[in-house]
Amino acid sequence: MHITVVGTGYVGLVTGVGLATIGHRVTCLDIDKEKVTRLQSGEVPIYEPGLAELMREKMAQELLTFTTNAQEAYARGKVVFIAVGTPSNPDGSANLTYITQVCAEIGMYARQDMIVVTKSTVPVGTNDYIKETIERHLCSDVAISMASNPEFLREGSGVHDFFQGDRIVIGTADEPTAGVLEELFKPLEIPIFKTDIRSAEMIKYASNAFLATKISFINEISNICEKLHANIEDVAAGMGLDKRIGSQFLKAGIGYGGSCFPKDTDALVQIAGNVKHDFQLLKAVIEVNNKQQTSLVQKAKQLMDLSGKRIAMLGLAFKPNTDDMREAPSLVIADQLLTEGADVVAYDPQAKENAKLLLPHIQYVGSIDEAISEADAVFLVTEWDEIKQYPLEQYVELMRQPVIFDGRNCFELERVRQYALDYYSIGRVPVLRRQISV
Repeated sequence: MHITVVGTGYVGLVTGVGLATIGHRVTCLDIDKEKVTRLQSGEVPIYEPGLAELMREKMAQELLTFTTNAQEAYARGKVVFIAVGTPSNPDGSANLTYITQVCAEIGMYARQDMIVVTKSTVPVGTNDYIKETIERHLCSDVAISMASNPEFLREGSGVHDFFQGDRIVIGTADEPTAGVLEELFKPLEIPIFKTDIRSAEMIKYASNAFLATKISFINEISNICEKLHANIEDVAAGMGLDKRIGSQFLKAGIGYGGSCFPKDTDALVQIAGNVKHDFQLLKAVIEVNNKQQTSLVQKAKQLMDLSGKRIAMLGLAFKPNTDDMREAPSLVIADQLLTEGADVVAYDPQAKENAKLLLPHIQYVGSIDEAISEADAVFLVTEWDEIKQYPLEQYVELMRQPVIFDGRNCFELERVRQYALDYYSIGRVPVLRRQISV
């Protein structure tokens, strides 16, 4: 099947490569000429394990091409996936500017009957708007069918999720359109759930809001555990054994970030408000997460004067195996440390260049050793394997004061107790081996 994917951001690129891998001929369209030039040369502009190799393979097989030529792209695609960005407006609602631009182009260049599939996360009812906008701009006598196919790709494991997902959601207004998309995805052998368009749009928001709720809930429990000297990891493990609850997304930490959860929870609150529903639960989830991102600095402030101290931050990306800095807790932490007068030095295996654009006033180094050398405290912010596997004895040897504030519970307490350092984590009793110098 000939497919056009509009947008070569994270979702569009993974989707395009994935569809080419299962045998479709895919044209990826983007207005960013520099990005397209890089993609045409086989260079992936984002860090996503396994994506570059797969992309180059499909390009070599002539199943995957990249272009900035909209007329050419829409002439090829019988099925068009819209995967452009829907950033947040100041009030939390989704900005549909890029969606609107794509609709106008589809209307201008469509020359055959076409199925337009919305992959971008959009407010409920947006597909009606997309269809109306395309038809208003149509220059040819063609029929446009709409479908919603929300994405459930996790950054850092997007390639795996495309091929091994839990479900594929297809929302359509008619069975023939659903049948075409079902056949398109059939090689993946993933369960397909078919529904109406508005329900499919809502499934994406509801799923992310629920997962965000689990994260904020376990973080609130972790705060109580600290005050009661209980262990959040044991509490979460005991909860997760209940099949009604499950163990996923019950890992306490410094809150969620990234391109989806913050944006989608804000948007769902706005969507609810538009129909005069006060989504109090989700508002609390967002409030808890915002507060949780400040928890490490608050702990440190209670224990030491941060002014003039050398503070190392290990990890900057919002999660491991990505270079994405969108809504990363590290942004909040770094800003707070700078406000307190600390000298901040940071290390991340992949996110350094993206971080520099958002955090220009901190120092960046190329290794953990460099970051922690002569540091007065270390903040563990992203749980990269490299950070979790780093020898604890190195903190003792290289730091001025071996004090660790672990926002991701990277180390087991029994292991930490073998070393002469002070260790503060989330929802667990501190490990103290010395008197902190203030």
